[in-house]
Amino acid sequence: MSGLINYVSCGVLWLGLVVKAPDLMRHRSDPYLRAICVVLGLAGACFFLGAPPTVGAVNRISGVPNLAAPLTYASITAYSAAALILIVYWRGGPHVHRTTRRWVVAYACVLVGIAGTFALGDAPVERRTDLDTYYATTPFIAEMIVLYLAGHLVAAVVTMVSSLSWARHVRGWLRAGLVTLGIGTLCNAGYSVTKLAAVAARWSGRDWSGLGTTVSTAAAGLGALTTVTGILIPLLGPRLTQWHSSRRAYARLEPLERELDDVLTRRALRLPRPRWSSPTTRLIWRRTSIHNALGHLDALFDRGLYDRTREAALADTGGDPEQAEAVAWAAVITVAVREEEHRAGPLAQAAGTGWIADRTPGPDALVRIADALASSPLVAAARVCGATTSGSA
Repeated sequence: MSGLINYVSCGVLWLGLVVKAPDLMRHRSDPYLRAICVVLGLAGACFFLGAPPTVGAVNRISGVPNLAAPLTYASITAYSAAALILIVYWRGGPHVHRTTRRWVVAYACVLVGIAGTFALGDAPVERRTDLDTYYATTPFIAEMIVLYLAGHLVAAVVTMVSSLSWARHVRGWLRAGLVTLGIGTLCNAGYSVTKLAAVAARWSGRDWSGLGTTVSTAAAGLGALTTVTGILIPLLGPRLTQWHSSRRAYARLEPLERELDDVLTRRALRLPRPRWSSPTTRLIWRRTSIHNALGHLDALFDRGLYDRTREAALADTGGDPEQAEAVAWAAVITVAVREEEHRAGPLAQAAGTGWIADRTPGPDALVRIADALASSPLVAAARVCGATTSGSA
């Protein structure tokens, strides 16, 4: 089980990177999208490089005891900087590029410092999980440890403060993402604080290595996953909302399509049903089929019935014009469907032709018409009258 959680977390993060990669290929010049991909990639690298089996493999292959330590510390530092830069791009402003350059330069210096202090220090005994506390008093290695932890803590605190302060001024998915991001960076700060506490305890002669190997590891894992979740929420949230809205509208249109089903089938007006498609695509397919049927029935729409039903519906609905129009449409549609059933040949282009072109119901109106078909007593009465008239004819 050693390292399993690290590898699973890495896989999840890199899967997110794979999902975003096509967008990055299409929009290479988008700095925000580049920052998101860098954050996903580096967050996964932190988990991968920090796994004990990976640490052992890197040290063994390189022949340098504890070489995995500066590599892991560098990935953690770079990830912290990338998350901070992402917030800068996300929020925008007149000085975004200048601010970004400053943070890039600052953390590039931190990375150089990590490499330099490791090269100057001496860490001959391999430590896969507790290097921070084991070498906390070793010259240059101790400086390397403090440097990466301080850099990580600064980035986490600045990101947390920026995201939570910005969240107070926005709403919706963006606010949810910022709050989640703030919680994630708070956990990241907890990683640095617990590590620094364990190192400081080592300086004073106490052994708090368990704090640096258990609590800090849990804080890092939770922080990275929560931070990435916060980043993805504003990207995926609107899409989920659209899918839910499309799925709901698709379901509500079912009574109207069912009413038109015989016309659509006999006259071959329905397009092939899309398979393995998104809710939005299925909704467009259903709307298109409905509009095809309405266009076919145009010559049979009874304008007088529409006007009479609309006046009656206005009285029943307390003067709601949109609901009254929906009831009127539902009435003329159900009567036209029953009249069309008794016509074997194509419909003549009667005087009604062209009316549908001027009054084509919009997407929201179609949903209201479908609701009226299912619930309005005026539509039920028109359906009975239409069936009687058609039968006597």
